[in-house]
Amino acid sequence: MKTLRRVAVLGAGTMGSRIAAHFANAGVPALLLDLVIPDQPDRNAAARRGIENAAKQKPVGFYSDAAAALVEPGNFEDHLARVADCDWIVEAVAENLDIKRALLAKVEAVRKPGAILSTNTSGIPLARISENFAPEPRAHFLGTHFFNPPRYLHLVEVIPGVETRPEILDFVSAFCDVRLGKGVVRCKDTPNFIANRVGSFFAGTIHKLTIEGGYSIEEVDALTGPLIGMPKSASFRLLDVVGLDIWAHVTRNLYDAAPHDPWRERFVLPDFMEKLIERKWLGEKTGQGFYKRVGSGPDKEIHAIDWTTLEYHPAKKVRFPSVDAARNIENLPERLRTLIASEDRAGSLLWQLFRDLLIYSASTVPEISDRIVEIDRAMRWGYGNPLGPFELWDALGFDATCKRMEKDGCTLPANVTAMRTAGASAFYRDGEYFDFASNAYRPLESRPGILKLPGHNVVKRNAGASLVDVGDGVLCVEFHSKMNSIGDDLTAMIRAGIEETARNFEATIVANDGENFSVGANLMLVLLAAQESEFDELNDAIHRFQQVNMAMKYAPKPVVAAPFGMALGGGCEVVLHAARVQASAELYMGLVETGVGLIPGGGGCKEMLLRAGDPGAAFETIAYGKVSSSAADARKLRLLRPVDSVSMNRERLIADAKAAALSLAPSYVPGLPRTDIRVGGQNALALLKVGIYMARQGGYISDFDVVVGEKLAYVLSGGRLTGQQTVSEQYLLDLEREAFLSLCGHAKTQQRIQHMLKTGKPLRN
Repeated sequence: MKTLRRVAVLGAGTMGSRIAAHFANAGVPALLLDLVIPDQPDRNAAARRGIENAAKQKPVGFYSDAAAALVEPGNFEDHLARVADCDWIVEAVAENLDIKRALLAKVEAVRKPGAILSTNTSGIPLARISENFAPEPRAHFLGTHFFNPPRYLHLVEVIPGVETRPEILDFVSAFCDVRLGKGVVRCKDTPNFIANRVGSFFAGTIHKLTIEGGYSIEEVDALTGPLIGMPKSASFRLLDVVGLDIWAHVTRNLYDAAPHDPWRERFVLPDFMEKLIERKWLGEKTGQGFYKRVGSGPDKEIHAIDWTTLEYHPAKKVRFPSVDAARNIENLPERLRTLIASEDRAGSLLWQLFRDLLIYSASTVPEISDRIVEIDRAMRWGYGNPLGPFELWDALGFDATCKRMEKDGCTLPANVTAMRTAGASAFYRDGEYFDFASNAYRPLESRPGILKLPGHNVVKRNAGASLVDVGDGVLCVEFHSKMNSIGDDLTAMIRAGIEETARNFEATIVANDGENFSVGANLMLVLLAAQESEFDELNDAIHRFQQVNMAMKYAPKPVVAAPFGMALGGGCEVVLHAARVQASAELYMGLVETGVGLIPGGGGCKEMLLRAGDPGAAFETIAYGKVSSSAADARKLRLLRPVDSVSMNRERLIADAKAAALSLAPSYVPGLPRTDIRVGGQNALALLKVGIYMARQGGYISDFDVVVGEKLAYVLSGGRLTGQQTVSEQYLLDLEREAFLSLCGHAKTQQRIQHMLKTGKPLRN
């Protein structure tokens, strides 16, 4: 891949500053330029403010402070000539054709030949932006439409310009994929490209149904969020996050740019949204939109707007009988089918929403995309949808959905009618997709560097985990318990995987395709055992978990863990014992047991003491339940080591872990359990207790936090030994297990676990 030494980002607003931040996350220095603010002594104030906002606003744009230091502020008047030192120039100024053209004309005069020039426009045709360019910059010009926030949303739409050289498209696509961790979708230069075209239609349909059905803001968000697999922001809450003014600009541009779209009226904002924009109730950035926070502290409330009166009221909890019946159906396609089969208000809204979305998506092929594949990927990666429109159609039942559409009096798109005539019964089947152009199934091409576990040979399986042969002598221990929680099934399969690898494979990886790597131990089982005083059984279970972690650490062949998302508690302990870690850049990892009145019991205390080399540092990380905000932060917390590696693209994580395991295998020599761990004994324990006492006196912790903290201090200091001594790993594991069991018997620990299971939040009792 071509070397990218430095980028320039033009525009330090929300998008520009966060695009610069994400290049910095990838280790690429960025020059961030913006206007000079009149009467402001700091001529770089606008760019500097963009960097500060990217570092402070939630969600934060940077992986670490070190990444933030790679972004240099500047301004268009004093520093534009410095783009000559940059290999890639990203324009991210206001969505105004004249502003973009004027700025890019100045850039053209100072840009070095060969430098990539891209625009982050969300809808202005590239042909219009570049029509006055000279031939050389036209050959290096393209669209790179990042979705906000760029760090978190997977999609980047890559749009060829009129004369973009193929090698430039290939380089940008590969760089965005591997280095920036993006899911790349090649788009045509059509209005709003793919994701915002279909996404605007989806939102416009929700607004139409809201008005026609008299649904409240709370009702719509209750129906269009996690219930149907969508993010918690749902529909109206999402617009508050995006900003009503920004969304209005996107939809107005689309309305003007798509005069021949037969569904064009869906791109007209409803009157109540226009009134909110007039009042500058634009969402989070102005403190109110469809929702607002009222009060502070324990009295804080979330209020929702009544769109018919524009008056706020405390947000109401919404209940639909059909939703209550369907909510516990874990299989998403089954849940969706159950919901749309209901004839109440919930089922009516969801059916009409899905029906129109599916028909519209099919009708846009081949205008916005030649294939259904790119539309599905754009909607999944850009909006966090679990299923793209055509995947959703299959999940609802292709033929049954077509018949219901016809029963409603809808005209199916001609390409879908032709597909049915050809006898097709789904958009996807066995590694193939239906191609409207040829009216036949075509193979879905493989994506080099991306390894999916389904389809590989399962060597062994139980309810919590499987052993999967992923080829080339690598065995994968795949978690698939609920939320990938740690239990006996999972620990048994890890041990089985180590033994199977010793016989028949070269290396093991511990990986899965779930929403998170692992949320930790199965707290419900821990609570039930504690309440029934089954402490012998609990002791045995903890001992088994400790020993399987040790078996993994000292396995005869290398074990590589591939954590991503949340790796908490016991999930973190599994990772800490791997020979190597191939981590996702988005890693929220930590030992959080103190939040439920426990301490790590599977070797976490031992491993953090080994890594920190100091009981005080290990105590601070564990006692305060510190969770990394990224893989870079996990390294800072010593949860990852210098030898561990990071994958920017979550989709590449398992293949990268496999490659790491294979690289270790030829010369791998397992270590021996440590017997030389230096602990401080009673002197170290006394110092830790002083810190706990001061924290209690300062009101930072509760009385029961003191109890938990002293148990943790006891383990990390090596118990009541006299002075400094050396101990073994097994000695520390025994202390961990003893402390864990004693806390399980405490009523306040059981209260904390119950509260966490019920609310998902810690209890400070």
